[in-house]
Amino acid sequence: MNGHILIVEDDPVQRSLLKEYLEQEGFHVGISGSLKEARAYLTTHTPDVILLDHRLPDGSGLEALPTFLEQDPHLPILLFTAYGRIEDAVEAMKRGAFHYLTKPVHLQELTLLLRRAVEHARLRRQEERLRSALIPSSLPVEGVVESLPMKRLLQQVHQVAPTDTTVLITGESGTGKEWIARLIHALSPRASHPFVAVNLAAIPETLMEAELFGHEKGAFTGAEQRRPGILEAADGGTLFLDEIGELPLSAQVKLLRFLQEHTFYRLGSTRPIRVSTRVIAATHRDLETLVQQGSFREDLYYRLNVIRFHVPPLRERREDLLPLAHHFLHQFQRKYRKPLEGFADDAVAFLLSYAFPGNIRELQNMVERAVILATPPWIHQADLTGTPPPTGETASQGRSLDERLRDVERALILEALRRFQGVQTRAAAWLGLSERALRYRMERLGLENPFRKNRV
Repeated sequence: MNGHILIVEDDPVQRSLLKEYLEQEGFHVGISGSLKEARAYLTTHTPDVILLDHRLPDGSGLEALPTFLEQDPHLPILLFTAYGRIEDAVEAMKRGAFHYLTKPVHLQELTLLLRRAVEHARLRRQEERLRSALIPSSLPVEGVVESLPMKRLLQQVHQVAPTDTTVLITGESGTGKEWIARLIHALSPRASHPFVAVNLAAIPETLMEAELFGHEKGAFTGAEQRRPGILEAADGGTLFLDEIGELPLSAQVKLLRFLQEHTFYRLGSTRPIRVSTRVIAATHRDLETLVQQGSFREDLYYRLNVIRFHVPPLRERREDLLPLAHHFLHQFQRKYRKPLEGFADDAVAFLLSYAFPGNIRELQNMVERAVILATPPWIHQADLTGTPPPTGETASQGRSLDERLRDVERALILEALRRFQGVQTRAAAWLGLSERALRYRMERLGLENPFRKNRV
């Protein structure tokens, strides 16, 4: 099938001829005789392209263009008319038309245009799906990974994602483990299928097996009808098992069997069910210790630990801190409609000195609170804390003063480069340095200019 086309044309003869021709070319075709019918069609169908007549009984196709694009900004619309005027063509393109055609339409040209438009729509929608998948917890796709540990991690993610191997993600709470899992899914051949995330710590132990594997009617008291489990819901896609260390031993046996044989049984059934589901597990606990304590099966641990990614805490990737803070600032500015220019110097100093034991999740909450409390145009330290500022001493214990000073210096240089789009002369002046001194400090810290690509 070449794609789904909606023809909006009031002439029944032309409508019928176009429909018949395009169906012969392999398109799935819907038809409407007016703007009202087209809007009703779009409530139940999602075409790849709209062929829209300029003049219709209940209005102008040209004037209706923006309303169709409001529903789907990535929908290509080909406007055609019997009255070909340059002014109309220009206006159609300004309003977002993919192309403008004059009747009588050359059918071969139309076919080529439609195929190109269908491909354009599919690519734009795939891009949107990827972007949505990559921002599950309001984490941005770009501009936040400046630290070397995260760059290395993402490089490995790109290598592993196209495979079907099991992945174990470790790291403290709030570091972005689910984001990494969603990224793996989005970059895999399974991206168009479901990504199902389950927090095992939130499921009561007595319901764990029924939730994961499903159950038949009468399998236990209260099982009044058959219910598929989470594994079936993720068929074809990816199942993300967060807090895998909380999985009871009885369910661990069944999960291991599924990982080895790709089949499982619903509770109360003797019929095996086969699904194609990739499993990604995550935990903030030390599974090796749990194995030694006998609360986690060793064979399951090794089966999950085929590929292991460790997401470092925010205090070990200080280069990412200010870019993340600015991302959250822009996000909450839009949400709360606050005209804020950025973080004042005291706020920047606080962000760079605080240890963030709650990691990215804590930073996100802190910035949201600051946007709500701040008086424009700047966010200050008091807006970030809302209370007397935390010291972060506990999380900073064991690190020397030189290490902490290097973190602050590195983050300040990155903030200066970000402010001036990578222009080192202006960044140096803002820091009170010569450009030569800035280059020396960057070389000593092993820093590259990540914003150089944005220079004009």
